[in-house]
Amino acid sequence: QLQLVESGGGLVQPGWSLRLSCAASGFTLDSYTIGWFRQAPGKEREGVSCISGRHGKTFYDDSVKGRFTISRDNAKNTVYLQMNSVNPEDTGVYYCAAGSALVVVPIAEWYDYWGQGTEVTVSS
Repeated sequence: QLQLVESGGGLVQPGWSLRLSCAASGFTLDSYTIGWFRQAPGKEREGVSCISGRHGKTFYDDSVKGRFTISRDNAKNTVYLQMNSVNPEDTGVYYCAAGSALVVVPIAEWYDYWGQGTEVTVSS
């Protein structure tokens, strides 16, 4: 059974760093693209970043480009989202999701399997 479990969320101050993890089971990372999404209170879910299964190609939304880094560890079957220089606009529930290995952008409708989410709060 394909499963995704996020972890690493918490309360941090602006300017701090945080690393989210997405542990996958029931499949190998190179067979799916993994995306990170977030949903802030009262807002729609938005795509943050993704790493394609086929070639490991990465994509970042403009709002996080230069601050966030997505990576994967095939040996641990885990995808990470390193979040640096966070700001209050980064607050939200972060979800990882798995989609076709050919997907190269984090568009939610193209992802089939979702984790339960991990909450990130950026506040002073």
